[in-house]
Amino acid sequence: MLSSQLSIVQIVAMAILPILFAIVVHEVSHGWVAKKLGDNTAYMLGRLTLNPFKHIDPVGTILVPLLMLVFFKFAFGWAKPVPVDWRNLRNPRRDMVLVAAAGPAANLLMAIGWGLIIHLAALLPNSLLFIKEPLIFMGAIGIFANVILMVFNLLPIPPLDGGRVAVGLLPPRFSHMLSQLEPYGLIIIVLLLMSGFFGGFLMPLIFFVISMIEVITGLPENSVLSVMAVLFQSGQ
Repeated sequence: MLSSQLSIVQIVAMAILPILFAIVVHEVSHGWVAKKLGDNTAYMLGRLTLNPFKHIDPVGTILVPLLMLVFFKFAFGWAKPVPVDWRNLRNPRRDMVLVAAAGPAANLLMAIGWGLIIHLAALLPNSLLFIKEPLIFMGAIGIFANVILMVFNLLPIPPLDGGRVAVGLLPPRFSHMLSQLEPYGLIIIVLLLMSGFFGGFLMPLIFFVISMIEVITGLPENSVLSVMAVLFQSGQ
């Protein structure tokens, strides 16, 4: 039985590592794949590191998540984008798709990894509850954060990863039309979120992906959302 008496300080302490890993590894994956495909820009700028200070964006990594935690009991953020010079890629059109897809793919793998951690933690005896409980809470946060980041970034709106994937896959005429939306991408995303799009479309998709991860990692159905519910209620 998981504790339901957690302070906001305890919740934040358990959330820091999985959320930072979700954001940082997502960005590093872009740069790592770009390097493998011929572009060393991120490597030369020292961005192929898990040191979070190299990736922190004052607004996206600190201000926005803190405000969301205070007002919505839920956090979402982003890091500084890893720079990629598409001109250095060996096959720019194809490689752009692979570089863009690397971030969401990394989030999926991390979500599965956190699921396996929950599975192993659940096997620990209750005499080790001081280790067992934090690992389960961190694992649930890790799954939730990574799936949100993956699904959100796969929206086919530039400059999101899904937008860049779509630009690389669409026929040239439609690819060019979509790429022209990039300067307005953030505005479009904000309008979609304000319209209820996130709750009406993305959340069911997020819950579906989480359920698939539960199946893959052998977790009981809805166990991740149950743990997140405990965290949410504790933070009230």
